[in-house]
Amino acid sequence: MAATPHPTPHLEQPMEQHLEHSPEQRRAADIIRLLTLYRPLLDAFVIDFFTEGLWTQLPLAWQAALASATPLQLAGLLSGHGGPGAAWPLSLLAFAAAARALAFPRGYPRGAPRPPCQNSHLHPLLRRHVKPKKQHEIRCLGKLLQQLSQATGCERVVDIGAGQGHLSRFLAFGLSLSVTAVESDGRLAGLAERFDRELLRELRKTRTLGHEDLPRRCPNRPRRTLGPLTPRAPQHMAGRLDPAAPWGEFLLPPDPPGPSPATRNPLGGPEGSEDGGRVLVTGLHACGDLSPALLRHFARSPAVAAVASVGCCYMKLSTALQAPGCPPGYPLSASVAALPGHQLSYRAREAACHALEEYEGRLRRGSAHLRAHCYRAILESLIRDADPGKRHLGVQTGRKAHALSFRQYAHLGLPLAGLDPAGVPLDSGAVGAMLEQQHKVVAFCTLGQLLAPVVETLILLDRLLYLREQGFHCALVPLFNPQFSPRNLVLVAARSPLDTVLAGLAKDSEDGDSSEDEDPGGAEPPREGQS
Repeated sequence: MAATPHPTPHLEQPMEQHLEHSPEQRRAADIIRLLTLYRPLLDAFVIDFFTEGLWTQLPLAWQAALASATPLQLAGLLSGHGGPGAAWPLSLLAFAAAARALAFPRGYPRGAPRPPCQNSHLHPLLRRHVKPKKQHEIRCLGKLLQQLSQATGCERVVDIGAGQGHLSRFLAFGLSLSVTAVESDGRLAGLAERFDRELLRELRKTRTLGHEDLPRRCPNRPRRTLGPLTPRAPQHMAGRLDPAAPWGEFLLPPDPPGPSPATRNPLGGPEGSEDGGRVLVTGLHACGDLSPALLRHFARSPAVAAVASVGCCYMKLSTALQAPGCPPGYPLSASVAALPGHQLSYRAREAACHALEEYEGRLRRGSAHLRAHCYRAILESLIRDADPGKRHLGVQTGRKAHALSFRQYAHLGLPLAGLDPAGVPLDSGAVGAMLEQQHKVVAFCTLGQLLAPVVETLILLDRLLYLREQGFHCALVPLFNPQFSPRNLVLVAARSPLDTVLAGLAKDSEDGDSSEDEDPGGAEPPREGQS
């Protein structure tokens, strides 16, 4: 199946469409059938590759083909673009094709990717303290929120899980929106206020907005003329979202407390927001249950005109009732909850967080990083042989594990499991035999990578169906370059049609406004109604 060349939004449909047997429900049902067929593969931990004999659980025809596959051929299996000399069993091709067809297209940049670097679309003062990946994300999401603001007439934005305030700072200083930033960690809220003060001091000092103190740029990129910043900082609040509370009372005290005092609820009371107007709510990579909580508050709060949510850390989603009045983070929708087999294990939700494009790139480059999974699986086997009661320990040997020999790796990892390397046979024939199976471990990981986007699609589809069941207009937009930001799908929902918002994104793309220094591909103009 050929990959969609550029990002397009998915599943924006009229609010009055009846949900029964809708394309979204059929896709959810098909995904669950696929995941049920391959549940053992989905729920397998790669570190159990040797201890549980995972290779022997694959069909014999798959074993034969995968055992002789090169990393480049495995990359072709992932992408659907084929691989030189690959001859896959039809059942394996059908599995891969079904997985790719059921996953939401994530967008593919044009040309060869460059490493992320400074974003020339952002004012230099807004790049301070912000890594290039985050620069890309806050600018793309900021422009989407600007379109939502223009379409709804709302100039107030509530940024939930604001962290150090990078998105809020861009919205307020760069886009002239009135922003309330809510962060559960009081220390981060205090740090965000410090960064705001630094920026305000620089503005007062230079009085030359948009041209001074440019940081190091990507080579051979033209210098851009940027508009002035608005000297209006966000309002920062230290507080936690209470998913069970009524929408007018949704903040809890911060944990841990910080120097920034908790203030009034930005959603206010029954008459609307704090100043009586409506607001937009957003969360950039709101972790675990925070994203579902945002959607629930949007659904029951008339003060919220629209929401733009980017989720992450799906393994932290609750899947059972936490407390009276506090439903789980998955499933949200009645549609998915009613489907037999919709349950997702911790392992499946963890897999949904994988960076598919990064793994494909490692396969194409034959990266040394690929050996890390084999190392960890061998270490697991040695730990279990030494002490069968020790299983799936959180052994972290550092980011450079792939650059070590296995002996060096084991000497770092075994003490973390409470074992003395001197008492473990690291030079045995069994260890050597396992090291020779690294290509099989890589092939097994590739199969799991094929299912990862399908699981993420089901989770996001559940959220979209939940909003559709409440009667809202919604769309999923692959907004970020997935090579730099793997969690790149943004769920947008509003109480009014999203046509003008999607058209605004299209105009940005046609004007070349979406082309980032670290994203050479930019985005194709979005088309409404594509599923």
